[in-house]
Amino acid sequence: MPTALTPGLATEQLAVDRPHSMDADAVAVALDTSPAGLTSGAAAARLAAVGPNELPAVAPTPAILRFLRHFDDTLIYVLLVSALIKAIMADWLDFSVILAVTVINAAVGYAQEGRAEKALADIRGMLSNEASVYRDGAWSTIAASGLVPGDVVRLMPGDKVPADLRLLQAHELRIDESALTGESVPASKGTRAVPAASGVGDRASMAFSGTIVAAGQARGIVTGTGPRTEIGAIQGLVGEAGSLTTPLTRQLDQFGRLLTLVILGMAAVMLAIGHFLHRWPLADLISAAIGFAVAAIPEGLPALVTITLAIGVQQMARHNAITRKLPSVETLGSVTTVCSDKTGTLTQNEMTVRRIVTADAGYTITGLGYSPRGAIVRDGRGAPVEGTEQAGTDRQLTALLTVGMLCNDAHIA
Repeated sequence: MPTALTPGLATEQLAVDRPHSMDADAVAVALDTSPAGLTSGAAAARLAAVGPNELPAVAPTPAILRFLRHFDDTLIYVLLVSALIKAIMADWLDFSVILAVTVINAAVGYAQEGRAEKALADIRGMLSNEASVYRDGAWSTIAASGLVPGDVVRLMPGDKVPADLRLLQAHELRIDESALTGESVPASKGTRAVPAASGVGDRASMAFSGTIVAAGQARGIVTGTGPRTEIGAIQGLVGEAGSLTTPLTRQLDQFGRLLTLVILGMAAVMLAIGHFLHRWPLADLISAAIGFAVAAIPEGLPALVTITLAIGVQQMARHNAITRKLPSVETLGSVTTVCSDKTGTLTQNEMTVRRIVTADAGYTITGLGYSPRGAIVRDGRGAPVEGTEQAGTDRQLTALLTVGMLCNDAHIA
């Protein structure tokens, strides 16, 4: 019978610590549910207690603050002070030029940061929109946001897992967990408990929200929803990322401070010499000192650095690599050695056949990734294998490709 909500069940009782290390029956008991699922009333009460199965929307930084952050630079400070003094002296031409340089520099950085913030917000789109859930003794399709801990969910090939699940049943289940682990090979899943210390990639008894069922079927009990899922934890870590300090930003900051001190010192010397030795008018001396300071400051440097980094960011974006902060591009360019076992991450998680060998011949596959461009070229022939005119000479290849096409559910979206 479907389970009704136990009176007084607190929110903390709707969470299970390390469900992957517990038997499925123990998880069901801990969540006050059963393989028969919940009643609609119980689910509604739990939904009111824990909230919808959605990742919380991160409050965006106000646009004006994101724009003003790009003025936080020593050289920009000097330029802004110079522009202010020029405005006081009614030298509007110089004021306009100096201000335009600083605003353009900030606008370039602001525009790129806005694109990166939008891409990071799209992580919420990794969640499933619908779920097949067993309630009131029957299967029904509901909005995934309505799932609660204790629900029994069914998974089929191609489904996106709607919440973190402790598996109750699994038949030849394989799940693509590359979004969480970076592993390109779908992970085999089962119902047997695993050690409590197992990492996310080794928790074979769990199906995680946002991952995709590559093959097989399963049923599982919802153990975590929304921010209490593994993908929710990732979103939390991204949101907690601190300020970025790179070799380039440190060097530019040191250079800016030193250059500012030197320029201001030289301008002060000019003022002193002109005033005490030559007795020139103070207004002319101030104008000359400001002109010297503005001319000496490489006001184009911040803009040049920003534009250069933005070009690198755009090149990476063409390959779906999102850069949140511009200076991180320079840090990536400074890397000399990469040690990683996450080959799926480095290769965009696109596993493709590069070589086919039959009893009759060998074949090379051209093309790159999942892009529908390329050909099958028989060794020693040079020309691509295409059409039916060569079917007689490549029967084994034709049979192999036919079997591969019929024996899987894969498709390229």
